[in-house]
Amino acid sequence: MESPLALTTEQQNEVEAARNSHNETRRPTVSALEEIMHAVHPVLDHGFIRVVDYMGDDCAIVQAARVSYGRGTRRTSEDAGLLRYLMRNRHSTPFEMCEIKYHVKLPIFVARQWIRHRTANVNEYSARYSILDREFHIPRREHLAAQSTTNRQGRGAVLEGSEAAQVLQLLTTDAERNYDHYLEMLNEHPDGSPIDPDRQGLARELARMNLTLNTFTQWYWKIDLHNLFHFLSLRADPHAQYEIRVYADTMLAIVRQWVPLACAAFEEYRLNAATFSATMLGVLRRMLAGEVVTQETSGLNKREWNEFQSTLKAPT
Repeated sequence: MESPLALTTEQQNEVEAARNSHNETRRPTVSALEEIMHAVHPVLDHGFIRVVDYMGDDCAIVQAARVSYGRGTRRTSEDAGLLRYLMRNRHSTPFEMCEIKYHVKLPIFVARQWIRHRTANVNEYSARYSILDREFHIPRREHLAAQSTTNRQGRGAVLEGSEAAQVLQLLTTDAERNYDHYLEMLNEHPDGSPIDPDRQGLARELARMNLTLNTFTQWYWKIDLHNLFHFLSLRADPHAQYEIRVYADTMLAIVRQWVPLACAAFEEYRLNAATFSATMLGVLRRMLAGEVVTQETSGLNKREWNEFQSTLKAPT
């Protein structure tokens, strides 16, 4: 989270109405998740995540694995043990029995990275039908970094002083200017009324091409738990791009409340675990036997060796 979320009055009323509504059901519910249903979790400067629906809980995964009726009488420790076994041995199908639907507001450049995960159902706000809001993501100074010299898709040192100030000015000026031109081409005010009644204006589906990628969009995103865990294993990783990682971190916090036993197994065996190749495992066994192994004698290339060493290094 970077700054307080500013919702319009209409959005606030919609969220409040949803949170005040109650429905009777015979399906299992999760009290911790019910408490935050429809609540807005701010992300970045104008973005948010909120849960609008879900299906299943820890017991639903256990039931699918055992193909049992009802919620059973086994102890929580037995269910936790089974969930850990399923996660440890990559038995993914039972985790597909749970689903969750998020409403997400995010910058377009984050959405284009996010949509590469093709295992969800997505419906995005239509800029062919409606006018996008004048809202842009402007990074905080500590997130303005130069291109990494060793990683083509990573960041290097943080920009300082006048260079950082210039970047912020360019990002803000370009976004504001392009949005002004967007409205000018549409010949519409944000409320849909014409700027010049005597002019027709460009179609919305064409005018939107002029918007900068830091403009905010929104979508509904529904996914099963197995594929959500895969998304989080990549996007909640410390190496993920910051702007998508903060969304993943918020989603992970929600999943901990929804399916705490399954999420604990995921964090133990996937998110905070490491995978070694066969050669790496062989090197580790040699090291444990007392052999001094170097990169030259390991059978690993330099990049693999550095990754291996980094994994073995104690956290600071």
